[in-house]
Amino acid sequence: MDIGAWLDRSAVAYRLSVENKRQALSVAADVGARTFGLNRDELFEALLAREQNGSTGVGHGVALPHARVSGLNRMRGIFLRLDTPVDFQAVDEQPVDLVFVLLAPGDANSEHLRALARVSRLLRQPELRQQLRQARSADAIYALLVREQSSHAA
Repeated sequence: MDIGAWLDRSAVAYRLSVENKRQALSVAADVGARTFGLNRDELFEALLAREQNGSTGVGHGVALPHARVSGLNRMRGIFLRLDTPVDFQAVDEQPVDLVFVLLAPGDANSEHLRALARVSRLLRQPELRQQLRQARSADAIYALLVREQSSHAA
């Protein structure tokens, strides 16, 4: 499962100021529309609908929003680093500042679940979370995510 195959450098955004989860998902929809040519409103609604089924805040300041999206022919990822953590109703009740959005084609099945598991394992590493929080550019964040996943292959 190669994160570099789904995460474009242009889909990494950092130094984002948002006030809540809804705004974070809105920014993710903006990035997805711009980077992958998706319908922004459909993407935003899909992310909101998934979040209404239960929080994607997995703990340690990390959220993994995900949705199946029409218009995709393969998995895609978006990474956001928020300046100020926001409430995502995470399992550990801690606010979230690292958001990895996973978008799957409408017909994706087990690949979607394997990708979620891969990203979840990756972001469970305390050292990586710290490095992502300290990175000074989108390129540095992208390099950390791609490097870490290749050195800790699933």
